[in-house]
Amino acid sequence: MKVRKDIETENFKFFSHKECEYFPCHKVNSPEDFNCIFCYCPLYALGDQCGGNFSYTEKGIKNCTNCNIPHRKESYDKILEKMDKIMEIAKRKE
Repeated sequence: MKVRKDIETENFKFFSHKECEYFPCHKVNSPEDFNCIFCYCPLYALGDQCGGNFSYTEKGIKNCTNCNIPHRKESYDKILEKMDKIMEIAKRKE
């Protein structure tokens, strides 16, 4: 996935929805820096290859409670770097 380099600002990389009833959805030290742009983490689909701080429940469900990767300002580009893998997972197999 190509990232445009001809833009002057990068405001699109951060959005904080402080009015959300779940804000913040993870325990953090700095709620003012909490990024909601990836409210549902696209890396979840990568399973144990996501790179986050996750665990699995006794029933085998991935638990991301202790992961803040998608909610950090600096994570936007890191997540986009993995979008090709995510899109491959979602691709229809013929």
